Amino acid sequence: MIFYEPGRHKDQGFRHDPFKAFVSPRPIGWISTVDADGRTNLAPYSFFNAMSFLPPVVVFGTGTKPDGSPKDSQRNVEATGEFVCNIVSEALKEQMNETSAHLPHGDDEMAKAGLRGAACQKVRPLRVAAAPVALECRYLETVKLPSWNEPAGNYAIFGEVIGVHVDPAIVEDGLVDVTRYRPVSRLGYFDYATVTEVFQMMRPD
Repeated sequence: MIFYEPGRHKDQGFRHDPFKAFVSPRPIGWISTVDADGRTNLAPYSFFNAMSFLPPVVVFGTGTKPDGSPKDSQRNVEATGEFVCNIVSEALKEQMNETSAHLPHGDDEMAKAGLRGAACQKVRPLRVAAAPVALECRYLETVKLPSWNEPAGNYAIFGEVIGVHVDPAIVEDGLVDVTRYRPVSRLGYFDYATVTEVFQMMRPD
């Protein structure tokens, strides 16, 4: 076995720290928010997952700008108390990647990527109309995480899911079929993957 301490991967011949390759695949939280003036922001986060079921809670992790100031998603969520997590299908992978570009504050990544927004039921941010699933979320809290690059920081942002939009085309016999929309996940480096097949295992008890 190869052993290395985080941050010292090159001692063992790794060109880049493979941590994110190990913790994979990771679902992508495509987070849409609005600022205090109602301007839309859309950005993908690969540090994202569901944390509980009753009630459903999701979390996404974000860094800051080099000077420690928050990125637009964090700023908007904390200011408005709302966000939407759009699930990325394989058909939307290029648009998702387009929205990862760093645009000036106030610019609309959704429009720039050629995406149409749709109104939500319980929150103000638009959802991505073409997304197969969109989770309307109420902001819960922000947890500050350690940082090796201060003043830049790392934060985990939690939200409770209070509404769900589902494309009926991905539902069969009352169950969601992920192979119908092939959710995109992040691996290590610049690698991605999609879900193309599934298998079942029942719990022993």
